[in-house]
Amino acid sequence: MTDLNSSAPSDAALPSLTVDVAIIGGGPAGLMAAQVLADAGVAAHVFDAMPSVGRKFLLAGKGGLNLTHSEGSDTFAGRYGARRSAIEALLAGLDAPALRAWAASLGVETFVGSSGRVFPADMKAAPLLRAWLHRLRHPATGPGVQFHMRHRWTGWADGAAGEANAPLRFETPAGHRVVHARAVVLALGGGSWARLGSNGAWVPLLAAKGVAVAPLIPANCGFDVQGGWTPFFSTKFAGQPFKSVAISVVNAQGVAFQRKGEFVATATGVEGSLIYAASALLRDDILRTGSATFHLDLLPDMPAEKVLAEVLHPRGTRSLSSHLKSRLHLEGIKAAMLYERLGKDAVNDPAQLAAAIKAVPVTLQAARPIDEAISTAGGVLFEVMTPQLMLEQLPGVFCAGEMLDWEAPTGGYLLQACFASGKAAGQGALSFLRS
Repeated sequence: MTDLNSSAPSDAALPSLTVDVAIIGGGPAGLMAAQVLADAGVAAHVFDAMPSVGRKFLLAGKGGLNLTHSEGSDTFAGRYGARRSAIEALLAGLDAPALRAWAASLGVETFVGSSGRVFPADMKAAPLLRAWLHRLRHPATGPGVQFHMRHRWTGWADGAAGEANAPLRFETPAGHRVVHARAVVLALGGGSWARLGSNGAWVPLLAAKGVAVAPLIPANCGFDVQGGWTPFFSTKFAGQPFKSVAISVVNAQGVAFQRKGEFVATATGVEGSLIYAASALLRDDILRTGSATFHLDLLPDMPAEKVLAEVLHPRGTRSLSSHLKSRLHLEGIKAAMLYERLGKDAVNDPAQLAAAIKAVPVTLQAARPIDEAISTAGGVLFEVMTPQLMLEQLPGVFCAGEMLDWEAPTGGYLLQACFASGKAAGQGALSFLRS
């Protein structure tokens, strides 16, 4: 067979394949669908454009793989916002405790961190992925999952679609290939981290077949501040964190968000966990009105009256900077933010300064590009799929993972929904085959 590791493209055609189920996408959703089928004794074939599977999954585990979250099911489901009911139905088939049990079945024990997030005991993604791939290739019964790497899906051969066995077309380094499948699971990811395979190239392929797809937009993303930082602030403080702060947001519809945590100043704006948690509200306000504002509390553990009293305390010959450092422990990036946002006159007005320490306004003008985002919102609408995630427009074609129209904050919710939707799609494909 032609060497698929070759980087030189070819116009030659590889031998066509006929398979029971073609799973396109080797991330958590696709692999979970493959497991459902393998456990049922069905020969599943996974196709992925990259040289190996699970690349974004491995990246997610680089700083400690956050598999899921330990909070109660009602609060957990609420993390999915407008798509709560759709994701809640999927979580009924694979919730957080079930995901932890699944990891344990692979020999990977998990623990609950101080934040309630759930991690593998060794904090790593690679051992879990290796154990999982071994199980997929060597199930207890039936044929193992077969993997076809460097296979980039380019749609349906000869423009065909709408039938359960419509031939699929792939491009490989050794030429194009046609695959006939009785059922198809699409798990192609969203539009972030294109270099790892999630590039959103599937959107026009499905849209051309009449499948309703909401535009992919950044989620869990950073933002550019309106007008940019001053050169001094950008040069001196880009990359530095705001620690032990809180932000509050009230969007144009009156939805409120408030949370304590930390985030980072960038050369053009802000990013980090606290910003990501509010990113959906901020992004949507920008899309509606052209800008969004959050208020930054630099001393969330100190009452406003106490802050004002300390600002008003006589400072004698000390500079304002020394006074803020001595009385309020405000220095570095926190003190610089006051000068950056208020200007000289307001900083020297005690009432305005004290108010800003508790709620300095930061106005944003744009989300960072989609390829910088941790995840994306938008995708295939649930309204055009059956409860088993089959496309009504394309019988026998199922969708799973981040290519569906949902979003969630970081904290384990993204992976949990990908795993759960992959299981649902795999079960849907299995039912379709048996029918």
